[in-house]
Order: sequence, then structure tokens, then C-alpha cells
Amino acid sequence: MREIMVGTSRFQLGERIGGGGEGEVFAITGRAGQAVKIYGAGLRASRERKVRAMVLGGLAAKTDLVAYPGEVATDPSGKFLGFLMRLVSGYRPLHELYSPKSRQRHFPKADYRFVVRAALNVARAVGKVHQTGCVIGDLNHSGVLVSQEATVALIDADSFQFSLNGKTYPCLVGVEDFTPPELHGINLGTVTRTIQHDNFGLAVAIFHLLFMGRHPYAGVYKGPDLSMGESIAQNRFAFSMLRRSETQTSPPPGALPLDLFPAPIRSAFERAFGLNASSRPSASEWVDALTKLEGSLSRCGKVKSHYYPSNTKGCVWCSLAARGGFDMFPDLSSVTSDIPTDVRGTEEAIREILAFRLPTASEVLSLSISVPPGPSSALQEAKNAKRGHALTALLMVAGAAAGLIFATPVWFLWLGLAGWGVVRFGDRNVSERPFVDRFEKADSRVQAELDAFMRRSNLTEIVQVRADLDAEIAAYKRIDDDLAGELRNFKSTREARQRAAYLDQFQVRRANISGIGPAKTATLISFGIETAADVDWSAVRAVPGFGEVMTQKLVKWRKAHEARFRYNPASNAQDVTDERALRSKYATQKVKLESSIRGGLTTLRTAKPRLDALPSRVRGDTALMQALEERARAEQDLRLLGASVPSSKVALKVTATPRPVPSPVAANPPASPTPRPHATTGTPSCPRCGAQMLRRRGRHGSFWGCSRYPSCRGTRNI
Repeated sequence: MREIMVGTSRFQLGERIGGGGEGEVFAITGRAGQAVKIYGAGLRASRERKVRAMVLGGLAAKTDLVAYPGEVATDPSGKFLGFLMRLVSGYRPLHELYSPKSRQRHFPKADYRFVVRAALNVARAVGKVHQTGCVIGDLNHSGVLVSQEATVALIDADSFQFSLNGKTYPCLVGVEDFTPPELHGINLGTVTRTIQHDNFGLAVAIFHLLFMGRHPYAGVYKGPDLSMGESIAQNRFAFSMLRRSETQTSPPPGALPLDLFPAPIRSAFERAFGLNASSRPSASEWVDALTKLEGSLSRCGKVKSHYYPSNTKGCVWCSLAARGGFDMFPDLSSVTSDIPTDVRGTEEAIREILAFRLPTASEVLSLSISVPPGPSSALQEAKNAKRGHALTALLMVAGAAAGLIFATPVWFLWLGLAGWGVVRFGDRNVSERPFVDRFEKADSRVQAELDAFMRRSNLTEIVQVRADLDAEIAAYKRIDDDLAGELRNFKSTREARQRAAYLDQFQVRRANISGIGPAKTATLISFGIETAADVDWSAVRAVPGFGEVMTQKLVKWRKAHEARFRYNPASNAQDVTDERALRSKYATQKVKLESSIRGGLTTLRTAKPRLDALPSRVRGDTALMQALEERARAEQDLRLLGASVPSSKVALKVTATPRPVPSPVAANPPASPTPRPHATTGTPSCPRCGAQMLRRRGRHGSFWGCSRYPSCRGTRNI
């Protein structure tokens, strides 16, 4: 059959666009921008009434984001075949965007801004469906399509729940991993779907996008392995921060934690996957939260294709790449190894930096402190007390002598009194210990006041810059050796990379392995097993719900594809491109290091006059001068006592953690996209130059400022 009727007009079927369990979709000759879905013969009778009602309801005219039935298609005799709808071309299924490897294949230019925008548009499209009076019911990854501009279209609209003239046409189906907890174990054909049910599926789709293909309920449960359906039915949201002790489930290794996202996103996910269905965020609430997220993304100072939530402490994608070897959003622009560098100028800058010396505590405090001569009041009181003790002792001895002469019968009493007097007279010297303690306490106060003085003088920033420069210089000096090592590894692993690239063509989602349906597939992808290249026995066995039988099936599937691989030892265009990309990574990193090193030297030069002026500024600091005078008096007391003066422990204790300078990520990373678990610590990096930031205070409160101020004026909100 190649001819259909639309009303009284005849049209020829064009090329076949696709098909599935319900029927096939064709282009229509003479109806540009439209397609026709023709049901299988066995389904036409059961679908006709609902399709005609949707056409009568005029849904297709209400939004262009959804491929609603627009007109009825019949055969020349008038028998129902299917319906006409908007032709959605140039779009890909949602899972090809959120799955890391698929994204790099089908959306190579997409960065995280693109992903967030797509999530925002998914929420808008679902909101449009609800505005038309429909409920999607079977919201899942295959029914949502994304374009190269991050626009979204919804298909399979004939399955949506729809009401007209008091009659409801239900949605009869659902996908386990998108079905809310309250509907698990229920015959979906008997359920009237609600917007709250859709809100769950919408949250799952958004979670997939923001968390790089992870499923919110695919985690590591402390009890026996649970299937995806069991985890959802038991409300075990693996990423929950509020119900962690209740869910007894943690995210899979290498997954982004929920706390990387701003509060509105965290709260929305906790509500979406919480215990109260009525609290799930609506599509419009997601639009608000995602709009704020999109507007707050920060750009990485190292990799220009990296954008990340601004409340994270540094670029999360660089962190994941450094730990797992897989760059979620590689920079594919301007790949060239012909990047000019300034080796001579940088080496001169390095020599000057290495010769730059921060002052010591003794140099900063190089001034004489005058104190009144003689003992302090505390020492004088101690001496007076000891003199009184000595006089009392002499009187006791004299009294004992008189007693022995005039009251000899009780001689033993007088001998005891004399002994006591001798002991007291022997304790006539002032103890050193309290004054040693006093000196050490005064020395500690000098340290505290010196630390505060250094902070007020902004020496903390200079120390941080100097520490950063040490790390950058070390990275710069080893970069050529690192490149040589990468090139050797690049050549020695050529066959393995070629095999991995071949196996990456075969997606687990399309494997059609018995017993591994959509829910188990989602679990596999959440644990980093996306293609045949990711499949090995130990990796699959570590996934909850995969025992020996299922693992064996997957391994057998991989081996079947691997057996067809043929290694090509001849150099090809891809090898040249990959090597150029690798050299470009290192050349770009070298230029960035050169720029950072020279910029750091400028900061040190600018700071030199402030460093030289520190000793003279000490005299004007009242708190520090008082501490120094107190220590000087304590030292003088010890010398008057003839005691040894302890060595001062005062030093420039300005804590500075060198900013890590990672080596460039290899152009061809390992096949597995699953990074290792990580924790993000420390202060954020500058959005302009990538240097570490320092907490500052301005007229409007605290903020993060670049440690290289004034040469860099980057800031972040706290």
C-alpha cells in the first residue's frame, strides 16, 4: 500500500522514517513538514476512536513542541490507517544527549550549557502538554527528541492520556524506570494518570541530563541487591541528602553528588523523589530552577568548553577527567600543535621567581623593643615573697636554738622546728617555671598578632601566589617529558584504542539481550557501562542486580562483537588527527602556564615594595607592638633570674595550599567514561585566570577575590 487518503485528498507515501511495535512512520509526498503514522493492522480498531478524538480536540494546533495527531489517514476505501503529524527531523533521542559516549558522537559540540538548556526545554515541552489538557503518562527517554540547537520535541503523542466531552482516553503503557513509586505493581491500563505522575518522569529525564546519564534510583544499596523497579517502589533515591539514613543507598562510583548543585536544584530533586507525590515540582517550577542554573554556570579557566555550577569549588569536569581519564566535554575547537610559545622569556621569568624570597619573621620584626629597667612587678612580688620566706626561716632556726637552751626536755620539738626552718630557707630562690611559661605565652601572642598583621598587610595573597608559581613552574618543566611519554603510550596502545573505538559502536541500549530491558539498561549506564567497550566481567558483576547469568550474557555479547574486530596496522587519518589533538593539548597547556608564570611574576614585582615596608609598618601596629613589649619584659625577667631564655617559635605561618596544575588530558582517553569517586575541597578557582581565590570583605559584605589581585580582578559571590 503506497496511497493514503486525508479527507478527500489522495497522497503517496514517501520514504520510511521509522517504525516500532505499533506501526511505521512515513514521509508524505506533497505534504512537506508532515509525516504519517500507520498502525499495524491488529491495532487500528483499538486506536481509531482515541486518534479521532485527539484530532477533533485540535491539539496539534495548540503547540508545535508535540507531534500530536493533526489529521486522520485512511485507505482509499475509508478504513482507518493512522494519523498525520508534524515531521520531526534532525532530532535525536534524549538518551543520546545524556549518555556520555553517545553525546560525544551525536552532539560533539554540546557543553554543559547545552545540556542544561535541553533540560529546560524538556520541562517547557512537558508544561505545554499539560496546558493542552493532556497527561503524557508514558514519559520516557525515547519519546523525547533533542535537536542540535537543544530544542525539544515530544513524539508518541497518541499514547498520551486525553479527555474530550467527558470521556477519558487513558495511557495504557509505561516504562519501569520512569514510573513513579505509587504505580509500581499496578496494571497501568486501569489507572487514570495525573500530572503528579508526569512530574516524576520529568524529574527522571532532567536528572539523567544533569547527572550525565545516571538514574536517580541506580545506586549502591546496603542490603541485598534490588532491581530498578524495587528501588523506585521502595523510594530509595540513591542521591538523597535528606533521607540518606532512610534510603540506605549511595550514588554509584564516580557519580556527581547532589550537593554540587545550587539549593533550588537540590530541593527540587529531593521533592521529586521524596515520599509525597503532591510535592513533586511541576514543569513550571523546573523551568524556574533550571533558568537560574543556566544563568549561574561558571566557565573553567583551563578548558574553555567546561561550564559547571558556580557553587562548586573548581571545575568538576576537570576533576572528573583527572581522576577518571574521560573528559565529559572536551574542547574540540582549533586543534593545532602550531601554537607559538615564549620559552626564553618564560625561563627568565622562572629564574627571577625562584630568586624571589619572602621575608622571615625575624626580618619583619627587626626592631629594638625598649622596656623599663629592672624586674617586672610580677617578678618583684615573687622576690619579695621569697625574702619573707627566708626571714621567717631564720627566725624559726633562731627560736629552735633558744628552745634547746632554755627548754631542753622537749628538744625533739626544737629540732623539728629547726629542720623546717632550714627547708624553708633553702626555698628562698624564685622559681623559673612561671616566668618561662609567661615568656612562652607572650611568644604565642606575638605569633597570633603577627599572623593578623600579615593578613592585614595582604602577605597571605603573596605567599599563595608564590606557592602557585612553584607548582606551575614544576608543571612547566615536566611538560615536554609528559608529552613524550604520552606519545609513546599513544603508539603502544594503538591496537587497544582501535579495538575500543570499534566496540564503542555497539550500545548496550540496543543490544536486545534477553532479560536486560530498559530498567536494567539504565542501571548499567548509571554504573558506566554504556557500550561493548565498557563490558568486562568484574565491572558488570559490580552492578546491583547483575549476577553470573546476566553478566555472562553481556560478556558473550561483547565477545561476539570483538571477534569481528580486525586491527589495521597502517597509519590512517584518524591517527594523524588524534596525535595532532594530543600535541595541541600540551601546546595549549604550555602557553597557559607561560602566561600564568609571567602574570605571577608581575604580581610579585608589584608586591615587593609592600614587603620591603613591612618592618617599618610593624611599629605602627599597636596590638603587635604590645605583644612584642610583653615578650621583651618576660625575656628580661628570665635574664634577671639568670635563667635560660627559650628560643622563640614565631614564624611566618601563612597557610598556602599550592593550586594543582594537572597535566593535559590525553586526546584519546580510556574507553570507560566512569570517573573515580572524588571529593571537592578547598577554595574556588578564579573564573578569569584559574588561580585560587581568597575570601575578602568589601562594602557589601564578603566575596571571593582572585589571589592575583591587582593583576587579575576576578571575583565570585560567597
